[in-house]
Amino acid sequence: MQKFPNAYVITGSIASGKSTAINLLKERGFSVIDADIIAHEQLEICKCEIARVFKEQILDEVGKINRQKLGAIVFNDPKKLKILEQILHPKIKEEILSRATKLECLGQVYFVDIPLFFEKEDRYDEFKNVAVIYAPKELLLSRLMSRNGLKLEEAKVRVELQMDIEQKRKKANFIIDNSGDKENLEQELEKFLRQICG
Repeated sequence: MQKFPNAYVITGSIASGKSTAINLLKERGFSVIDADIIAHEQLEICKCEIARVFKEQILDEVGKINRQKLGAIVFNDPKKLKILEQILHPKIKEEILSRATKLECLGQVYFVDIPLFFEKEDRYDEFKNVAVIYAPKELLLSRLMSRNGLKLEEAKVRVELQMDIEQKRKKANFIIDNSGDKENLEQELEKFLRQICG
């Protein structure tokens, strides 16, 4: 028995165009649960606990978490990243499932934006319908370089932190191809919506 039959996870790789696709879905009136927004909210909600663990230097002058400082700490130290994830992930997941339960009652298709779905697959096995926003690796690298002003080596490091896009493509139930321009992406999304909305 599938717990969330109306939920479709949208995932991809860095620079695959996931945010653009999500915005197009929102413009069409679909509900979207955004894991990143929930993560930011939980970061604030759990900030006392996080500040205790990572000491005060991660808070800015108004007592909010400085995400860049925290990022600099955890991305250079796998142990600290794990600690942060242990604080945040159960709460993020609980919030995602609670919102999904509410949307499921409406009996309409909705989307769950989980950037690292396949990397954290064991955490989200409640969701069975998964669409990947796809673009080949060379394109991801060139987009990332132009978007973030990165050199090729820096872009490669970021792309390679995630599961390979070809692997994600194999694991997904749906592929939304974003190798072209925005107009092409809109057509691909239309095809996908026709498949799932009937």
